[in-house]
Amino acid sequence: MSTDTIYAVSSGTGRAAIAVVRLSGTATRAIVKSIVRRLPPPRTAILATLRDPATQAEIDSGLVLFFPAPRSFTGEDCAEFHIHGGRAVVAGLLGALGGIDGARPAEPGEFTRRALLNSKLDLAQVEAIGDLIEAETEWQRRQAVRQMQGGLSRQTAQWRSALLEASALVEAEIDFSDEGDVPEALSRRVSGVVGPVHDALRAELAAAKSSERIREGVVIVISGPPNAGKSTLLNALARRDAAIVSHEAGTTRDAIEVQLDLAGYAVTLIDTAGLRESADMVEQIGVARALEKAQNADLVLWLSEADRPAAPDERLGAAEVWRIFTKADLVVNKDAERGLFISAETGENIGLLLDRLTKRAAQLSGEGHAGLITRERHRKAFAAAADALARIDADPQAPVEFLAEDLRAALFALERLIGRVDVEDILGDIFSRFCVGK
Repeated sequence: MSTDTIYAVSSGTGRAAIAVVRLSGTATRAIVKSIVRRLPPPRTAILATLRDPATQAEIDSGLVLFFPAPRSFTGEDCAEFHIHGGRAVVAGLLGALGGIDGARPAEPGEFTRRALLNSKLDLAQVEAIGDLIEAETEWQRRQAVRQMQGGLSRQTAQWRSALLEASALVEAEIDFSDEGDVPEALSRRVSGVVGPVHDALRAELAAAKSSERIREGVVIVISGPPNAGKSTLLNALARRDAAIVSHEAGTTRDAIEVQLDLAGYAVTLIDTAGLRESADMVEQIGVARALEKAQNADLVLWLSEADRPAAPDERLGAAEVWRIFTKADLVVNKDAERGLFISAETGENIGLLLDRLTKRAAQLSGEGHAGLITRERHRKAFAAAADALARIDADPQAPVEFLAEDLRAALFALERLIGRVDVEDILGDIFSRFCVGK
């Protein structure tokens, strides 16, 4: 880990009432003293005049806080300058810091990386901080807070502790027994530990999709033949003109995505090209992309005109398809058993459709009470651990060396999940998504 003292603006960019500039590293104490001439008491804000150490020119007056190691976010000496947020003020302080030997601008996520390396956070908590920063809906925020507070980490640590106990029993049998077979008493003890952990992992894997939908959003695709009112519906649900609406068939060639917040649940609503046979190469590409979006969606809204109903395209391959009949103001007979009749022109049943979509988004997201898995990385780690434990469950009388190897595999998967073993290969991707001041 670098011994440099790093600094960065931790608040938002651009002009603001207040800007926060953060420091972390061994030179923090000396740097603070050089700028404000005294060191604040630990974790206590003081009002001070900030000066450029090189010229003694006054930069601003603001609050200064000092957090001595190890009781700081990074585990190192840290400090914060809370100054006025004008661009020139911020630039003046950053320029002064840049002129101090041993201080350099932080890289994206470097403060959090140092917290990880100093064991102030584990890998799951690091990811949760990134999720909290990016959270746009209430349930995304709640999920990120739970993970940041150690929800996944605590449960993983409990499973790890149980498996370490089983592993110790098996390793002791290897060390002190001349027999290759597993004694029945040991088999029962190992099964008694492994079984509940295996069951818990399988339950989490079963709930994984719901948890991931909270973080990534429920994907709803609007599909149907050309001129069925797909773009009009997208605009109505988004409450803005996100898509071009035209009476000319085939206007939409590429998918148009809109992010919605439905009662705190994130939803990605996608308008796609009309499905029909066409000699136009560009339109064919649009149709192929539309089908791909539909096949990967959580829900497809199949639109067709109420006076010209069309059955859902057999190529959709979606898990769930709702039939929606548009331009309902043009027909009299509206059989609710066939589907929902709507009219963007009059607003008929648009609110009802939105209510139903909100309810379904909540259901697909586990009503907000989903499990611990929020990322594909988590899912893979849980699956690897569960697979290893499944082999033990399937044959608890297997040679003791096999049991030991499977337990080690399960432990490695869980330890990699929370960053207890080498995870350098994934840190770059994680921290590349962080802002500089975090």
